[in-house]
Amino acid sequence: MEEKTLSEKNIFEGKIIRVHVDDIELPDGSRSKREVVEHSGGVCVAALSENEELFFVRQYRYPFKRELLELPAGKLEKGENPMEAGIRELEEECGVNADKVISMGTVYPTVAYCSEIIYLFLATGLHLVNQHLDEGEFLSVEKIPLRDAVKMVMAGEISDSKTVALVLKVARLKQEGKL
Repeated sequence: MEEKTLSEKNIFEGKIIRVHVDDIELPDGSRSKREVVEHSGGVCVAALSENEELFFVRQYRYPFKRELLELPAGKLEKGENPMEAGIRELEEECGVNADKVISMGTVYPTVAYCSEIIYLFLATGLHLVNQHLDEGEFLSVEKIPLRDAVKMVMAGEISDSKTVALVLKVARLKQEGKL
């Protein structure tokens, strides 16, 4: 079932993505093309308070021309440790540090054409610190009870894929008594 790359043509290289079109050989020997978006990956953190509230950020997302409600997240810098990036993003966006951060796995948000991998984390034992947003970053922080966040996911009020996956993972662990 493997596809073999025969050639790669670079189309675009920006600050966040690189796009290339590849000529490939399919498993049956025929040829085709693949359009690929390379991305360095990202992180997403579910910061769960003692009161079972999650910290969210509301942020305008230009491709959708509207605000979205998301768990704090950010892009990985080349070679950056994902857990360290998650800790950094939580502090930058929400002004929160955590006593404990654990991995909740990964998600591949767009498997057909993009190489992005998002690393998911759960943060507990939270402490408020100073928020320090990146230049050009505008967002508001909201705390939402976990049970309400699950309802919002199920009602389609939260549509961001990384947030949907992580909210449901955290809720499942809570339901199973593992948190």
